[in-house]
Amino acid sequence: MEFFDAVARRRSVRDYTDEVVPDDVIQKAFDAAILAPNSSNTQTWNFYWVKSPGPKKKLVEACLSQSAARKANHLIVVAADPNLWRRSQGPLIQWVQSVNAPKQVQLYYSKLIPFIYRWGIFNSMAPIKWLATTVIGLFRPMARGPYTRRDAQEVAIKSAALAAENFVLAIAAQGYDTCMMEGFDSSRVRRLLKMKCSERAVMVISVGRQGERATWGPQFRLPKDQVVKIV
Repeated sequence: MEFFDAVARRRSVRDYTDEVVPDDVIQKAFDAAILAPNSSNTQTWNFYWVKSPGPKKKLVEACLSQSAARKANHLIVVAADPNLWRRSQGPLIQWVQSVNAPKQVQLYYSKLIPFIYRWGIFNSMAPIKWLATTVIGLFRPMARGPYTRRDAQEVAIKSAALAAENFVLAIAAQGYDTCMMEGFDSSRVRRLLKMKCSERAVMVISVGRQGERATWGPQFRLPKDQVVKIV
């Protein structure tokens, strides 16, 4: 399927048939998800493929038992955790060294990334980072933040959302359908998946073959000239 066909096919489907979506389809979509652009290639995401009947039933309940979850063939939770920069730092440093990356790139991953992603106890590093970027910013353009734990979490959520988009487009390209759900009990999802306190469930994605009442009507979007601002 062509890219723009997959984009047009993707809808928030809320009714699925009983057709079984092969695991290979999901695995291929994960391959696409982990290729998504992300902040500094730190890959601060996790994907929980909830397959066991018991946990899946609890996840449906945590998703408010909405039809998009209840009738889905597969359920995947996309999560973000800014602390996961530590998981990727070692492999990233090895990688940039193995490809003989410029010294500036190697310093970025070994020195700057820890400075950017650490916030300290009670955000104690935030004032230091704010002061450093503010002073330097007086003389040249400067990235402002992340400063606090919340800032770093926001960065991780953006990366996870990009991965989720890759995932659903990959499902659409294979002829199946999805719904990206934000309506769920995040506390119950965290307990069910035994997430760390720094980890946040960004969305739950349901997968299946769309049924007769898959959508409420034709797709609606505001006109392009209302949302595209040419400066």
